[in-house]
Amino acid sequence: MSEDGNPLFQLFWTFALISLFAVGGANAAIPEMHRIAVDVRHWMTDKQFADAFAISQMSPGPNVLIVTLIGYAVAGVTGAVVATIAMCGPTAALAYFVSRWLANVRQARWPAILQAALVPLSIGLMAASALVLAQTSDRTWVAVLITLAAALVASLTRFNPLWLLLAGGCLGFAGLL
Repeated sequence: MSEDGNPLFQLFWTFALISLFAVGGANAAIPEMHRIAVDVRHWMTDKQFADAFAISQMSPGPNVLIVTLIGYAVAGVTGAVVATIAMCGPTAALAYFVSRWLANVRQARWPAILQAALVPLSIGLMAASALVLAQTSDRTWVAVLITLAAALVASLTRFNPLWLLLAGGCLGFAGLL
């Protein structure tokens, strides 16, 4: 963990800023979360980050749970609460005010244009998240090949991704990854 400054303030400031740029949800901000938590602040290692992401995705609730786990790793329960509030608070307030404002300009064309422009941006951010997570998780060539095969099957077919997750879990449980 980084020792410079107040970790609670660092958590709040970091996740409050990230929340405002997380177009497409918390998972779209995974690359920036990784960069800050692992490379800049040294709050956790690559493996710890990948484990926190896996736990947050397996747990019931919103995708933003990874923020809670990062906050917990930095400053315990208080850090978890601060990081979660910082990630959810600013975007909730922004969404409230923007939705109220957009309700008054329904006849204008620019909200639809803006929404259409945000779709490729959020898709690109999600793809960057997938790349960062693959880089932190795949430690062997077998794991890289399995990740690529799963990505191809998921993107080119209508095969249910839950079966791919089950197959990956079984391979990991068997010790093949």
